[in-house]
Amino acid sequence: MILTCPSCSTHYFADDSTIGESGRTVKCASCGHSWFVRPAGDDTEREPPPPPHELYRERMRERRREKSRLAAALSWVLMALVFVGLTAAAFFFRSEIVRVWPQSAGAYRLFGLEVNRFGLDFEGQVVTRTFNDTVPIVTITGRVVNVSQAAVDAPGVRIDLRDERGAVVATRYSLITPIALQPGEAGQFGAVIEPAPNEAFDLGLSFVELSEVPPLPPAGPVPDLRDMPPADDPYSDGD
Repeated sequence: MILTCPSCSTHYFADDSTIGESGRTVKCASCGHSWFVRPAGDDTEREPPPPPHELYRERMRERRREKSRLAAALSWVLMALVFVGLTAAAFFFRSEIVRVWPQSAGAYRLFGLEVNRFGLDFEGQVVTRTFNDTVPIVTITGRVVNVSQAAVDAPGVRIDLRDERGAVVATRYSLITPIALQPGEAGQFGAVIEPAPNEAFDLGLSFVELSEVPPLPPAGPVPDLRDMPPADDPYSDGD
């Protein structure tokens, strides 16, 4: 077969067997130009194999691409772990979060999570109704227990009397004694509503910040529940 240098047009005669079945790269003896020669009768367009230095560069580029993909994957994994960690912390430490940032309680309620930001629970409420001549009097006493794992400064207690429709018909406030509760420790509260509205049907208790408690008139110590005679709860449903 006849070979023609594409650079200087010098012609060469070459045996087909020297080209081989897959072709080969030849070099012009006149100008030094190298080009790829396909076997005789092979009309398929073939790209000459890249030189070794190009192969090396391509391998380096591929390694850099692999490192970039790995770094991106690790970044996503790290972000996912941080998100899961923050979500878990927001769930398990929600009471502490709401205690520091009370406005966040609304966000928790959107997800159906009630938060006890004061770390206290009511128990043992006693409600009695008496009369001073014809004036109805309602006395409410109860205990407050620290259910958290840390000491708690006692907040105030809001006491609401509601009618059958749930509307508040009377409100009183009470302080808790002692003013600081250790984990598991209980305190007492109490209030007297005089005159008590006749339409009062239900009782609602809630904790409030001390700043929300109006000045209370001087009063004696809260009566000990053990000293009070048993009485029917007019706000109980009979359970």
